[in-house]
Order: sequence, then C-alpha cells, then structure tokens
Amino acid sequence: MDFGYEGKAVVITGSSKGIGRQTALEMLKLGAKVMLVARGEDDLQAAKEELIRYGEVDYVVQDVTGDDAGERIVNAVIEKFGRLDVLINNAGGAFAETFEDVDVGDWQNDLDLKLISAVKMSKAALPHLKEKAGVILNLTAVAGKNPDAGTLPTSVSRSAGLAMTKAMSKDLGQYGIRVNAVCIGLIRSDQIEKVWMEEAPDMSWEEFATTGREDIPLGRIGETREAANVITFLCSELASYITGVAVNIDGGASASL
Repeated sequence: MDFGYEGKAVVITGSSKGIGRQTALEMLKLGAKVMLVARGEDDLQAAKEELIRYGEVDYVVQDVTGDDAGERIVNAVIEKFGRLDVLINNAGGAFAETFEDVDVGDWQNDLDLKLISAVKMSKAALPHLKEKAGVILNLTAVAGKNPDAGTLPTSVSRSAGLAMTKAMSKDLGQYGIRVNAVCIGLIRSDQIEKVWMEEAPDMSWEEFATTGREDIPLGRIGETREAANVITFLCSELASYITGVAVNIDGGASASL
C-alpha cells in the first residue's frame, strides 16, 4: 500500500518526544524527509540520532511562540529539503485549572502556544503548501470538544484550534490543501509515564494502562504509535478526499462524535 510519502518533506513541531517523535518515525519509514522542531536541543539531538537510521531527518531548535518562529522554521525546511509538503502543528502542553485559579497571563501563554503558534506556522508554510497541494494537521485534544470542569485554559485553546481547522479547510481547499485535526485523549507520553512511576511503580505498564480505566470503552490508555498511525494516515495520499475533520484518538472515551 502506497501512502505517497516518498520524497516528501514534513515538518513537525513539538517533535523531540512523544507523539511528534513517533509520527516522525512512521513517516520516515514510508520515505518522507522530516524536520523536527522543539525547544530543547539535547532532546532533539537524541531524537535525530535514533531516527536517522530510518531516513533523512534534521532539526530546528525553536520556541514556536517566537515572533519569527514560523519563517525561521519554514526557511530551514526549504534550505534542507528544497520543498515542504506536510505541516504538523503539534506544539503544546497540559495546563488545566479551574476558571478561578487561572490568571490572565496563563490564558495568553496557552493561546500563544497552542493556537497562535499554529497560525504563524501555517501562514509561513502556506506559499510552499500551495505549490504542492499540501497538508496541514493540527493536534488538539478531546477537551476541545467536551470541556469539563478544571480544563481551563487548555480546552478553550483546543476548541479554537478545531474552529480554525474547519475554517482553514474551507479557505484552502481551492489550492488542494487539506486541513484536518486529531483530538488526543489519554495516550502514553512522558507525562503519563511520570504519573505511572510516581503513583504505581510496582505495576507493569500493561497493568497501569488498564487499571481503573472503566471510563474508556476500550479499557486502556492508548499507545503513542496508535496516535501516530492515525496522523500518518490523515497526512497521506490515502486520505486525499478527507479535509475539515477532527478525529478522536481516545479509545471511545469522549461523548462527542
């Protein structure tokens, strides 16, 4: 089965670890060239050393909230690979409190990281994506569809990302550019593994992932590769007629479609 990645150039923000790094691995194995982006050079270098055996990969050390971050990252991709076909906006983090406990600065920081950085990246990438009828994939969270108590400001930032995805898909479809989102639920990550080590160090991962998960219909925490596989499909030519959608990757936990 041909996913159509051979020779294509992909940039993934927030990709030194977790879902971003795993997605880079899956796409490299399918023939893509990948530019990793994150703030920490040590983690990026470690990721590159692991991934380079699978294909052509490099990295940019960059805080995506910087004023010229989009231009700097895209320029690095074009200089290295000569093209840009796929942009994956994955930068973000977990910051969730009650409305009363979140101050104005926290709101601004969260929006800058999760929404405005994706705007900057997409604007900088657009001229190149128009040339290739490229793809934009925005990572959000199931909280963006189903905000719960104590999920501010992240649920609002993620909801805004979903609205942006849908509107962009309608604006950019005329150029053949597809814009989709994935809504991440409880997926294995460094953060989840830290909780595992702190709360249940005597459990195996399989035990921890399945214990007390009655709120997840599939009964377990998702694996990183399971999220990466969905992203890889949505950005591939196999999904050539899919745009403007937001796919839940949550084991069925969300109440929304």
